[in-house]
Amino acid sequence: MRRLRAAWRLLRVLLHVLHGAAIALLRFYRLERPARLELVRWWAAKMLRVAGVGLQGSGTPHSGGALLVINHISWLDIVAVHALCPEARFVSKADVKRWPVLRRLVDAAGSLYLERERRRDAMRVVHHMGEALAAGDTVAVFPEGTTGAGHALLPFHANLLQAAIATARPVQPVALRFSDATETVSAAVAYVGDTTLLQSLWLVACAEGLQARVQFLAPLASAGEERRVLAVRLRAAIEQALV
Repeated sequence: MRRLRAAWRLLRVLLHVLHGAAIALLRFYRLERPARLELVRWWAAKMLRVAGVGLQGSGTPHSGGALLVINHISWLDIVAVHALCPEARFVSKADVKRWPVLRRLVDAAGSLYLERERRRDAMRVVHHMGEALAAGDTVAVFPEGTTGAGHALLPFHANLLQAAIATARPVQPVALRFSDATETVSAAVAYVGDTTLLQSLWLVACAEGLQARVQFLAPLASAGEERRVLAVRLRAAIEQALV
């Protein structure tokens, strides 16, 4: 029965991804911004539901040009945040450009792409992030640079924080945790090591009582801050929220 339910969830996930890609291709860019954001919110919230993931949100996303700094656990992270803050423009790895269907969805959400293999590409992305923040957009980053298992935070990289410092925009830490019916920190969601996307999807689909908890913490001022010091403060705030 459990495997049958998991297979049904995976089928619904696939159909929802294809539906989202069709919307992005055929009519998304003809809509006004409020309608686009509502579609992003709806798509993300439904994706969690069809995958069997509940959502608990607390705090309020800062509006009017802020950098969200989030701990990274899974491909579900972006979905959970978008269900509560659809205006967030994530900095994503450039590999996503080679995923034909998913790229449609990532593009539609206004993502910025980073070539991690090119060290100087971070400077280009910081410039574009700064432009977006100055224009009043919400930009979101995962400063750990990769996913962790959810039990402890990895070191925070500070380079991308320079975009907020240069534009004097607030930086808002966001604490993310997934739990399930048996574990406070769910192992089913961890997307680490040699785990493939397909394996991760199956583990999520098989999990019982998965819950995503997204906490928007108090924003920190960035003007005049040193980025490494700011990274330490942000990491401490998220770590405290996850205790």
